[in-house]
Amino acid sequence: MRLRPIAVAAGCGLLAACSRAPKPRTPTPRVRTDLPRVAVIPVPMRLTERGDAPFVVSAATSIIADSTNAEMQRSVMPFVSILRTSTGFALPVMNAGNATPITLPANLDTLRRNAIVFRLITFIAPDPLGSEGYTIRVDRDTVLIQASSGAGLFHGMQTVRQLLPYRVEDQHSAYKSQVSWTIPSLTIEDMPQFRWRASMLDVARHFFTVDEVKQLIDILALYKLNTLHLHLADDQGWRIEIKSHPELAAMGSVSEVAGNGSGYYTQADYAELVRYAADRYVTIVPEIDMPAHINAGLISHPELNCGKRPPAVYRGIDVGFSAICPDSAGTYALLEDVIREISAMTPGGYFHMGGDEVQALTATQYTSFIERVQGIVRSNGKRAIGWEETGKAHLDSSSIIQLWIGDSLRAGNNLPNDVIVSSGPRLYYDMKYTPDTELGLRWAGYIDLRKAYDWDPLRDLKGFAPSRIIGLEAPMWSETARNITAAEYLIVPRVTALAELSWSPASRREWDSYRKRVAAQGPRWNLLGINYHRDPAIPW
Repeated sequence: MRLRPIAVAAGCGLLAACSRAPKPRTPTPRVRTDLPRVAVIPVPMRLTERGDAPFVVSAATSIIADSTNAEMQRSVMPFVSILRTSTGFALPVMNAGNATPITLPANLDTLRRNAIVFRLITFIAPDPLGSEGYTIRVDRDTVLIQASSGAGLFHGMQTVRQLLPYRVEDQHSAYKSQVSWTIPSLTIEDMPQFRWRASMLDVARHFFTVDEVKQLIDILALYKLNTLHLHLADDQGWRIEIKSHPELAAMGSVSEVAGNGSGYYTQADYAELVRYAADRYVTIVPEIDMPAHINAGLISHPELNCGKRPPAVYRGIDVGFSAICPDSAGTYALLEDVIREISAMTPGGYFHMGGDEVQALTATQYTSFIERVQGIVRSNGKRAIGWEETGKAHLDSSSIIQLWIGDSLRAGNNLPNDVIVSSGPRLYYDMKYTPDTELGLRWAGYIDLRKAYDWDPLRDLKGFAPSRIIGLEAPMWSETARNITAAEYLIVPRVTALAELSWSPASRREWDSYRKRVAAQGPRWNLLGINYHRDPAIPW
């Protein structure tokens, strides 16, 4: 039986002009006075409200940026597009040229008045805020966003976006003239705690269209997440075109969990997703799960099957029955073609080889397989990532282990490899919020918003040095989510917990502050058409 989809009003893309119908509006925007004036998520590393007069975006406001710089255009123009549409102001972009970088605060008076200024700056030494950090200074006359990279400017832009009234997300409003487009007077210095800030989307159990995946990318970008892990193949579906083996998608993409839905990404589709994500400073990480979870791939290659049953169209959710033969030369010939083609399409430096829940192979077969596939990945210029079971094999020092089973590694505790934390009891966003939640599973427990937020990965995990953690990733397995509307319900608002845990230092994270800032996001999500769970702990 297929699960019922959750109804949601049509919404708009987060970084593009809206082409969908506007959702119904109440006649007058409701003004909340019980929520913080500055409600940025993730909370910045250092933020000082000065209490001076705010900056007001008006018909006289201009944008100052170096329009000849590609990274500047990539960072600034999405913001300009949003702001022009929501305010109705022209907001001309003025070329700043290649002037000497501004030193805060001495040279602020030399800037054009009533301007939002974006600056790429150059440091002789490494930027103390890293490759994704930024600074913001807002006073009555100027908003100044500075960074040493396009990514930093982009993240700073997202912060300014959240500092503006939530009506900035309204691309259809007839009430734009009633909004005071103010930005509070403040200074911000900000940088991420972890370099890996990721969500995973399982497109194998249920297929998500290119436009649906773009909607998720927009949500990730809004909250400064920088990685989307796409689970492209599993027992239920093979979702990526391989030109040297078209039979993989042709025969392996015809079903999904509990139904006959089908679909896969052509290489042009995949390239479009990679481009769209890169424009928002999000890296795509592809995964072909192996040696288990590969039934859909074996439908067209039954001669390579070493699983517990013959490969066939599968619509269930049980795991562990499939396996590709680790002792066959044909296996590695096929996988070399698959990994080569996907790697060539993927500018990011990673390839996820899966490696979880293998029941049909011996321990020796498993470790031999992982070590050989790791070598294929490395020969194609990528770092291999594997679920934590891969720590049982002899891993190259560049390979990455992804924790998922619990709150500690069960394999690879003493290895030097980097670790991505995807702890099931905290970060598996396909879990139900509560026993009453319609969507989601419960094998890892219920994860309400407080459980998703109120912990410290560097303190609470066991069995390995915190210095090995390169970041966090929240998987969205799709057994119960058949479309992006359902997936959004499970992801939002928990994605804001992921964002803050992976970006903000522990000293800045506090539950009561966070829950009020989440409440302030609700009106934005309503205007953007994002479906979300109204957690009862949040003062919506």
